[in-house]
Amino acid sequence: MAPPEVAGGADGRDFTGELEGLSGRIEEAEGYLDIEARRRRRQELEVEAARPDLWDDPDRGRAVTTELGRVADDLARFDELTTSLGDAQALDELVEEARSAGSPDEGLAKELEQTIDDLETRVALLELQTLLSGEYDDRDAVAEVHAGAGGTDAQDWAEMLLRMYTRWAERRGFSIEVDEATEGKEAGLLSATFIVRGRFAFGLLSAERGVHRLVRISPFDSQSRRQTSFASLDVIPFLEELSDEIEIDEKDLRIDTYRSSGAGGQHVNKTDSAVRLTHLPTGIVVSCQNERSQHQNKARAMQILAAKLAQRNREERRAEIDSIGGDRIDNAWGSQIRSYTLAPFQLVKDVRTRVETGNVEAVLDGDIDAFIEAELRRRRAGA
Repeated sequence: MAPPEVAGGADGRDFTGELEGLSGRIEEAEGYLDIEARRRRRQELEVEAARPDLWDDPDRGRAVTTELGRVADDLARFDELTTSLGDAQALDELVEEARSAGSPDEGLAKELEQTIDDLETRVALLELQTLLSGEYDDRDAVAEVHAGAGGTDAQDWAEMLLRMYTRWAERRGFSIEVDEATEGKEAGLLSATFIVRGRFAFGLLSAERGVHRLVRISPFDSQSRRQTSFASLDVIPFLEELSDEIEIDEKDLRIDTYRSSGAGGQHVNKTDSAVRLTHLPTGIVVSCQNERSQHQNKARAMQILAAKLAQRNREERRAEIDSIGGDRIDNAWGSQIRSYTLAPFQLVKDVRTRVETGNVEAVLDGDIDAFIEAELRRRRAGA
């Protein structure tokens, strides 16, 4: 007996099977995202947004309207996806009917193929969102790059990482602001602080937190020897308003001003407008040099300091819980999350997920989404 024919295109694709698979993935994402709870939350927020006294408290007004916008956007994206799936399934039936009648419609099959490819891309983006369910995952991010072991090569590597994350942010349509950059003695950067603005910036970049290892022929070695160097990325959520969570007493601050310099962006000037804040009780130091005036730099530095203090409080609370459940193992300096090898061969390999690629140039140009998604999936699996 001959095997049953399968509906599909000229390349033999099983359109019906692919649509069934997409339907199952959308249904699974509906559970992860708790769509019904979001629909209830939207109704609650719409009621609150309609209150005439909402903007008597501007902070509350902004919080309500921001959350409403995000919830409404999530629901619209999900509903559009389910509608598109239904349209594709109807189109698949037409393709199958034409094939069964002995007059296959290649134009219709091509349209279905393109529709399914588009659905695949959109479902993949939806699935990525299901991996970002943390309390602050949808927020902007404050990130810091620091040169580690490796001397001048490490400082150059820190600057390369800053460029990599800048290119990644641009690819995703995020904006990036470099607020402080300290130049290395010969080349590169000792450190840089930057803010990435965009939905889920923190959740995505949190997968990159850790030590990054570079192996290459050193451009700074007169004998062209191979050099291993390290740089780290740290990331915390950036919350514009932290007044309810953090209060900073200016008596606890040492405020220093200095001359701006380095890779801080086009608005860096050469006056003594840069500001460095030292929070005396904790020893946390924050610098900002990218704004147009000393006042603006201080205001931005205060925002970043508040974010760091909020993160410190959250980590202390987690540490108390962890101390009850047992010791917690953290990455130590030098225990890299990812290795970038440029010589004697080319390979980027993530230590945590084993994801790897030989296209090092693309990775250093910001193509890191595969690494981020793999790490987010590993976290959700509890590996």
